[in-house]
Amino acid sequence: MSLAARILSPQRDVSSQDPAFLQARVSAYYDRVAENESHLLRGRLPERNALLLVSNDYLDLGSHPDVIGAKVRVLQEEGHGLLRSDVFRHGPGPLTDFERDLARLLQSEDTVLCQSGWAANVGLMQSIADAGTPVYLDMQVHTSMWEGVKSAGANGRPFRHNDPDSLEKMHGRYGPGIVVVETVYSTSGGVCPLSDIVDVAEQFGSVLVVDESHSLGVFGPQGAGIAVAEGLASRIHFRTASLSKAFAARGGMVAGSARNIEFFRYESFPAIFSTGVLPHEAAGFQATLKLIRGGHRLRERLHANADYLRYHLPALDYNIGESQSQIVSIIAGSEARTLVLRDALESHGIFGSVFCWPATAKNRALIRFSVNSSITQAELVRLVAVCEQIRNEIGREEKPAPKIPVRPAEVLQPTSSWPGFPALFGLTRR
Repeated sequence: MSLAARILSPQRDVSSQDPAFLQARVSAYYDRVAENESHLLRGRLPERNALLLVSNDYLDLGSHPDVIGAKVRVLQEEGHGLLRSDVFRHGPGPLTDFERDLARLLQSEDTVLCQSGWAANVGLMQSIADAGTPVYLDMQVHTSMWEGVKSAGANGRPFRHNDPDSLEKMHGRYGPGIVVVETVYSTSGGVCPLSDIVDVAEQFGSVLVVDESHSLGVFGPQGAGIAVAEGLASRIHFRTASLSKAFAARGGMVAGSARNIEFFRYESFPAIFSTGVLPHEAAGFQATLKLIRGGHRLRERLHANADYLRYHLPALDYNIGESQSQIVSIIAGSEARTLVLRDALESHGIFGSVFCWPATAKNRALIRFSVNSSITQAELVRLVAVCEQIRNEIGREEKPAPKIPVRPAEVLQPTSSWPGFPALFGLTRR
């Protein structure tokens, strides 16, 4: 039986015990799968020599011996520690030590560890927004922010992506509130015009929330993120991040003033009603933080790898959108077209992550390549060669690929150029 048949077979066995509304919701899922004749998120199983560009471990630290060793030592000494909500945690300890050291890196008064980036974002929005608060969200912010707005019963007001003028107009209509952006957007790899967004938020007296999940560890001095790199840390009320990206583990964080973080610890529902981060996880974070601080060469390699793809893929007429970071996505458009692209890549041993609605706008589906620092030049050459080889198989888009974008110079880390690939035509760094 084919994969599609196995996925679709339960559709023919609708349980008569399920209420009609549940049957309708579940059937809608199977109808979407049937429309594409395959599950978009279930492609081939990678073989041993496959090139996997699906992990957010950008600096390749997840299996570093210092990180593994730190976790093992604490597990052997303490096991999982006290399994309880973090509202009962206070005083010194490894979790508190990491929060303090992370705050120093971020040039923030305090940080708080959360169980995940989702918990950080949902809990923050739930705790600071209410029905009388307009929340202005960039149209591409992570779903967790929207879920937090829903949880708070607040009014979500989307503004055009990376458009400070649109944000200003929304303020003129609805007044001050909460502004939510990401420094690096998780599907497109685009970089936020953060300074302009800060100016608009300050002009109208709004609270600014900045998600640095995909820039923490990757951009800025010692990996401190884009807010620090642009000298804006003191002008941002809250910064959040998932620690499952450059920190290569499960967890999240919120940074802000000591007063606001104290409030968050005891008002965020995920913080109150979930078991906190475990001691061995905190030990791993601490070891990773040390590696990230000293990881300048890793960041150089990461950005050089991403630059290579962002130069060569548009040259082959692939639409990579606004990518200015280690996230390089090929925008395919419809789900059917994305399926063809996925299968063509995977048949040649290249695996990226499929993003489609609701993670993207409808008919804006894409294959995301998450670049990391350990990819070799030979592997990059192989990827580009495959993309050239399959170009005729997948057809050409009506839209031409955009010109390669240039990241703000002050955000970038210095990099050595590839042999025969000098300076990347305007992507030189200070």
